[in-house]
Amino acid sequence: MCGIVGYIGNADTKEILLKGLEKLEYRGYDSAGIAVQNEEGIHVFKEKGRIADLRAVVDSSVESHTGIGHTRWATHGVPSHDNAHPHQSTSGRFTIVHNGVIENYSQLKREYLTEVNFVSETDTEVIVQLIDKLVSEGNDVEEAFRQTLMLLKGSYAIALLDAENEETIFVAKNKSPLLVGLGEGFNVVASDAMAMIQVTDQFVELMDKEMVIVSKEKVEIQNLIGEVMERAPYTAEIDSSDIEKGTYPHYMLKEIDEQPLVMRKIIQAYQDENGELHIDQPIVGAMKEADRIYIVACGTSYHAGLVGKQFIEKSANIPVEVHVASEFSYNMPLLSEKPLFIFISQSGETADSRAVLVKVKELGHQSLTITNVAGSTLSREADHTLLLHAGPEIAVASTKAYTAQLAVLSILGHTAGKAIGVQQGFDLVHDLGIVATAMEALCDTKEEFEAIAKEYLATTRNCFFIGRSMDYFVGLEGALKLKEISYIQAEGFAGGELKHGTIALIEEGTPIIALATQEEVNLGIRGNVKEVVARGANPCIVSMKGLEDEEDRFVIPEVNPLLTPLISVIPLQLISYYAALHRDCDVDKPRNLAKSVTVE
Repeated sequence: MCGIVGYIGNADTKEILLKGLEKLEYRGYDSAGIAVQNEEGIHVFKEKGRIADLRAVVDSSVESHTGIGHTRWATHGVPSHDNAHPHQSTSGRFTIVHNGVIENYSQLKREYLTEVNFVSETDTEVIVQLIDKLVSEGNDVEEAFRQTLMLLKGSYAIALLDAENEETIFVAKNKSPLLVGLGEGFNVVASDAMAMIQVTDQFVELMDKEMVIVSKEKVEIQNLIGEVMERAPYTAEIDSSDIEKGTYPHYMLKEIDEQPLVMRKIIQAYQDENGELHIDQPIVGAMKEADRIYIVACGTSYHAGLVGKQFIEKSANIPVEVHVASEFSYNMPLLSEKPLFIFISQSGETADSRAVLVKVKELGHQSLTITNVAGSTLSREADHTLLLHAGPEIAVASTKAYTAQLAVLSILGHTAGKAIGVQQGFDLVHDLGIVATAMEALCDTKEEFEAIAKEYLATTRNCFFIGRSMDYFVGLEGALKLKEISYIQAEGFAGGELKHGTIALIEEGTPIIALATQEEVNLGIRGNVKEVVARGANPCIVSMKGLEDEEDRFVIPEVNPLLTPLISVIPLQLISYYAALHRDCDVDKPRNLAKSVTVE
């Protein structure tokens, strides 16, 4: 979601901020802005739309060595110039950018700011107006900032400029991600290390309810009672070449093609010196001790969790429940005596999942995060972490992170099962190698999936995905991919559920994409296809070699049946990509969506 950048040093600030915001475009946004400061004061440039639109309004003649920037994903108020960040206090002295949601902003308006004429509809403007008011009452800026933070309820990542102090950026964090980057003669602020990897790879993590005084020579972290906190930096291991498209027209296509490489990286990362799959002993111990596992996730990660449940139950004989994080947080079910919670999140910053983790920690239960981002909030706060090793994923619609999640979950279940004494019956390293080769074959057959997209999805307004067993879970992910980027109304259903209501939606020509990769339910799903064909549907069957029929539209290579979700999803990813492409949609940055959902 919203992104923050900041710079204080000796270089020209404008271009550093704009380039940083461009690196955050993948997160999703509807407006953007920067504020740069010099001896003349603070100059604000902002615009609804893309960073390119912002560049067009930035005055290139303004020189500055201090500034902050923001990409906004609307939460309070429609996308507009007035609601775009940065926001300024009425006096013009203070300028702010903010990620998160201030839950008590209306109350703060009523209690402290009744005489202020607000320019925007945002909760953010309340923060900057409150700081200005407290300074006008005689507080110094640092104390006014601290008092304001203590009044705020909700989530925030904040960067603040003071027109009377060109040497400082005031920074604070609670629940929303924020980092401070360190350099020689300069320092930076970023909600994502990727935004500032162009200038430094040294970052300091900020904890909740901390404020930071940032100058070009010094970074001072304090808690809200004024105690100074010491914290060593870490090196962000991001290869800047990984976040470039290269010769690809879109990040999504590049990331689909990277999946075979990611599989091989995962195999290598989780092998010991003897070539055996290895998970750290404390994680294996937590799995062995658990009487039930609770997987908590959102969106694509939730779909990965549904498949992961099958991996763990079949490999380790441990009962697993899968829950949507936003529901679990407010409606926690009765828990078993020795639960283990597994949080799946590409970014490691998903706000709904973190809300559950906070409650889990309060209850004293063990937790494991599976994420793509080392040092992320969910990774830092959970007891254990397993990394995806997928590399940066820029496109909003997740592809390689999803298959990486499946691979890591399969390794987790397999390794825990062996430790428990469950006979596995197959060599997972060998079978994941076969999966990687099958992925390559599918990625080399793009023209087939482009043809399917043109044939079935060029003009349709809706599409249904059906499957049974694990094919049903993959169908859910396929439907999500299609609706995310092509805006076709797409839904995934268990094949056997069609007769319980959904079949009423079938019309002449309705596209039905059916998965048939599981032998035990192959006849059942083919019967479901015949049911919808009898009512006018246009079926597209994707089957696995060995289970195919003459009418099937595409046959994927044969792999271990347990691992078919790792490859059966790739045709659905590519079909969705080409459907969006031929409908002139913004493939990498679909409307209204954000890559990292950092507010509840």
